[in-house]
Amino acid sequence: MDIFRPRTQPPSLSALICFEAAARHESFTAAAEELGLTQSAVSKTIRELEATLGVQLFRRVGRGIKLSAVGRSYAADTTRDLHKLEHSRHRAMLLGQGKHLLRVATLPTFTNLWLVPRLPEFLSTHPEIELEFATRLLPFDLGADSFDLAFHYGLQNWPDTRMIPLFGEEMLPVCTPEFQAAHGLGSPATIYKMRLLHMTSRPRAWSDWFQHAGIHALPPAPGLSFDQYGMVINAALSGLGVALVPRHMVAPELRTNQLIALAPKMPASDTAYYIVHPTGPLSQSAKAFVSWVQGLTAEVKPYGMSAQQKDN
Repeated sequence: MDIFRPRTQPPSLSALICFEAAARHESFTAAAEELGLTQSAVSKTIRELEATLGVQLFRRVGRGIKLSAVGRSYAADTTRDLHKLEHSRHRAMLLGQGKHLLRVATLPTFTNLWLVPRLPEFLSTHPEIELEFATRLLPFDLGADSFDLAFHYGLQNWPDTRMIPLFGEEMLPVCTPEFQAAHGLGSPATIYKMRLLHMTSRPRAWSDWFQHAGIHALPPAPGLSFDQYGMVINAALSGLGVALVPRHMVAPELRTNQLIALAPKMPASDTAYYIVHPTGPLSQSAKAFVSWVQGLTAEVKPYGMSAQQKDN
């Protein structure tokens, strides 16, 4: 009998969990250790799953295994489906307790520096809502990944969603008052000579700022580079140089005079922060969260936004 002749019954949940672990490790032994099974039990489960599906999920290479092309595709689908089952289980349990789960895709630095410090207010007024955050940097299918909402920075180009503009980025050069006084910083020409703090994902940020300030002849002075705005801001707070950062990320430091802004600011751009949701009606918990976020952004919304974005 051909062991890869497909059978009609669907795979069991335990078989899918076993396959997901084996696929993730590309090792039956590692999967067995994770699941508390024997290696032979994992191997037997995978053989039965292959027989059920009628495909070869793993290639035997020497004494090890490698996912086949079909197996790699099936592993990605299985991982996503198991995550969705877990989220559904979590939602059901919360509903049984009179609570609601709200899954939000977000941006790490935005969440750490802007959103998290404000969350206690929302949680105190909405104790019935449990929030779950996960990092997503690019547009994706919210429904397929079981997300209710997402924060997005960039253009208004996320298909099959409604994008609600929050605020733009007003890019400001900042440093400590002590650094400013020690170096007599004021004009862009004086900033140009200082150690500059760079964000690696925006290599042209300082060049663009200097061009806007009327300095075109030479590239910006070398400095220190970081891959997160939190690091850039901490470097500025430590007196390491001048940082070019979004105003909303350093609002507390500006209010307390830990950092000071050096003019001029950048003009409005076509990029902004958005809160995004799938087309169709929102749940009551999602409506509450969106309304709360919009209330928070009322004061900063004009910063760095084009006229069209402000009208949306």
